[in-house]
Amino acid sequence: MSFNVTVQPSGRAFGANPDETVLAAAIRQGVGLPYGCKDGACGSCKCRKLEGSVVHGEHQSKALSPEEEAAGFILTCCAVPQGDLVIESRQVTDESAFPIKKMPVRVSALEKKSDDVMQLRLQLPATDTFRYHAGQYIEFILRDGARRAYSMANAPHTQAEQPGVELHIRHMPGGKFTDHVFGALKEKDILRVEGPFGSFFLREDSGKPIILLASGTGFAPIKAIIEQLQHKGITRPVSLYWGGRRPGDLYLDAWVQARLAELPQLRYVPVVSDALPEDAWSGRTGFVHQAVLDDFADLSGHQVYACGAPIVVESARLAYSAERGLPAEEFFADAFTSEADKHGA
Repeated sequence: MSFNVTVQPSGRAFGANPDETVLAAAIRQGVGLPYGCKDGACGSCKCRKLEGSVVHGEHQSKALSPEEEAAGFILTCCAVPQGDLVIESRQVTDESAFPIKKMPVRVSALEKKSDDVMQLRLQLPATDTFRYHAGQYIEFILRDGARRAYSMANAPHTQAEQPGVELHIRHMPGGKFTDHVFGALKEKDILRVEGPFGSFFLREDSGKPIILLASGTGFAPIKAIIEQLQHKGITRPVSLYWGGRRPGDLYLDAWVQARLAELPQLRYVPVVSDALPEDAWSGRTGFVHQAVLDDFADLSGHQVYACGAPIVVESARLAYSAERGLPAEEFFADAFTSEADKHGA
């Protein structure tokens, strides 16, 4: 027995098995719904329930508050239908074109870009075609079944020259996976991944000016989007705001500077929040999402792509809509949630 889930306003329908979440059923059947962490921590999949009932699995109140739940909102990543269901959600187009697959990958290069950021390059099976949208992510499947998610930092067209993906991994001391990456992992090691996942990717059907907002290693999918813009010859105005605590956190600043010479439509605003005197930082300071508010009086005609710490993404989402008129449907986000974030630590 399965339950029928209908998505409005698109009218798309799919079946959900008993004990299967709405999102898992949608992904399994190629129905594109917005989502991020898949763990009830980021709130990217929140939508309104129009008919039917669900039971929510474990989730964080910052992703879905009791008041929101009482008002009829659900998190599709942890909501299990109790019967036929009708929800209201933006349809994410085109995602069904790229099948999710599990595959072995080989570590082809490890390069520290700062004290706590590793650029990891993975070689994909030469016989396999891995298709994804610039901005999406893959998950490592660890030996105990645990998963860790990281965004691809290279655009899909780079697969033509050499099948592989680039990831930017920040060391979280005590973190099971990142301790391994910064300690024992070496070239030619074999890992298992699954993907692509996520609804964070460039909407190429729009002509609106773009604001790219990144904090820390949230720059990874933003880098892929910039490469995609360049590859496709898209000339929409692009403003990149990249924030870190110290200048060293802007670990690919030289890469961005090189793109400025090639992309006349690209503007770059690096922002540092906790600069010390020895940093000799003369650029913008403060919170990176605030820098956008300082520079733009009106965002009603823009698209925003935001990636990084949940507090940065959520602060931007709320302020840009409430204070600068950004349409809610033109804010695309990928909030990085660590294992500590997911478990409320």
